[in-house]
Amino acid sequence: MRVPTNSKQVPTLEEEVALLSQGYSFIAGVDEAGRGSLAGPVVAAGVILPLGTPFHFDPDECLECFAGVRDSKQLTARERERLFEVIMQNALAVGVGIGSVEMIDERNILQATKYAMRDAIAQLTIPPQALLLDAIHLPDIELLQRSIIKGDELCLSIAAASIIAKVTRDRIMVQLHEHFPAYGFAQHKGYGTEDHLAALREYGATPHHRRSFAPVRELFGLFQEEDLNNPCPQSPSFSCGIKGTLPKTETS
Repeated sequence: MRVPTNSKQVPTLEEEVALLSQGYSFIAGVDEAGRGSLAGPVVAAGVILPLGTPFHFDPDECLECFAGVRDSKQLTARERERLFEVIMQNALAVGVGIGSVEMIDERNILQATKYAMRDAIAQLTIPPQALLLDAIHLPDIELLQRSIIKGDELCLSIAAASIIAKVTRDRIMVQLHEHFPAYGFAQHKGYGTEDHLAALREYGATPHHRRSFAPVRELFGLFQEEDLNNPCPQSPSFSCGIKGTLPKTETS
């Protein structure tokens, strides 16, 4: 495994080119978003860049086409949205998978993440021949896999997947904000900010909070079930309790 020395390192096609030289044509980068959030699903994406087969880009052309693609955490929201469209328009295939809050609470976040990744790979319209993953391994998938530490910083395919996963998940959280505005999901995307924790203390947990996560689990003990079923002061049409459904996912 290689460890980057520069957090702003530009991702390359080194891993993809090495696999191409071994005879693999369709190589999927896979990454997730939302693993550390207190609310909302974990979202994974798989991306196959147009490399190595007739009528597709050579490495230099691919780097030019996807210029600006980076680890999603290094980009602004506006940059991610722009690059999301670039990837959707130019990648050979894009797949998105979701690990629900229910799955996270029942099976744990790692298993939900792996489920979402397997789902994203299954959604690819071109079956991949090899996988490049960000620091994870999927033992039940019988494909060549390379698990790369800081892969979203080092590897262009994984960086592209990180953008697709992040933008998709952010859109889900913005939709949740429309139903539960008291929590500020549109701003913090479900992560444990001071404002988010304060809203949890005041209103309790929504059905989209991960009650297996310690900050929610500990705060949830402060509330009685009847309190959780009272409407939020800032959201009169929706309950803070066990009612409500996750809005449909936008992927494009």
